[in-house]
Amino acid sequence: MGDSSFKPKISTGNQDPVLKKAELDYMKLIEQKNLERVAKLQQINRRNRFTGFAIGAGVFSIYLYSIFAVKQETFLDDFNEPAKVQQ
Repeated sequence: MGDSSFKPKISTGNQDPVLKKAELDYMKLIEQKNLERVAKLQQINRRNRFTGFAIGAGVFSIYLYSIFAVKQETFLDDFNEPAKVQQ
């Protein structure tokens, strides 16, 4: 399975591929645009995380407030029937 005789052999020769100046400039331009795109996506990701945490904190605080408010109510504590007055 790991025998090298099954793999195709590619010969590039003795010379290295030479790129033209226009190709190198285009590669640098694409690399710069890609770095700008990545920086923008990271900034958007950071904003999205902040927004998510803010919304989550708001929902959690409303939940805690409602639990705290329900614990303070006492109108249901006197749920037993009042004692009948004997005449």
